[in-house]
Amino acid sequence: MARLGTYLAQATLSTFLALSASYALAALPEGAKAPDFQLDAALAGKPTTFALGKALRQGPVVLYFFPAAFTQGCTLEAHEFAEATDDFRKLNATVIGVTAGNADRVAEFSKLECRDKFAVAADPGAKVAALYHTQFTTKDGKALSERTSFVIAPDGKILLSYTDPNPELHIKKAMSAVEAWHKTAK
Repeated sequence: MARLGTYLAQATLSTFLALSASYALAALPEGAKAPDFQLDAALAGKPTTFALGKALRQGPVVLYFFPAAFTQGCTLEAHEFAEATDDFRKLNATVIGVTAGNADRVAEFSKLECRDKFAVAADPGAKVAALYHTQFTTKDGKALSERTSFVIAPDGKILLSYTDPNPELHIKKAMSAVEAWHKTAK
């Protein structure tokens, strides 16, 4: 009986690791062309529209998908992106957060947790997340986006594709990608 328990534990761990690896590899890869999109968004609590093509005319775009507003990891990530937004702007980069979870609360989230620094877009049904291959479905059938950050060059090429449920490294990796792009763009 102990052998069966050990086997089941090993099989479960192997399955978890395999699924985790497939999530990490699922997002559009670096070098791929970023799909263009337009979404309703909010900046500082006010309605706006975010269009990727228009934003890319100004410089690179830091596009980060997050599962749901006002959850612990997503709030932490929003705070860190808010703190870094001025540094991204100095490099002509635009930050945009996108969520399919509780998309009806993006205005409130943009004001409180994003601290009026960058826009947050609503992605009902995770349709844009699906274009970027960062969509998943919850047990109850709701489509959400994984925590994935992209840095997109003005020509539409993906410079960074990073998926990790832990929000801690997203800002650092995005900043490094934008800084590397900025050095070559001069």
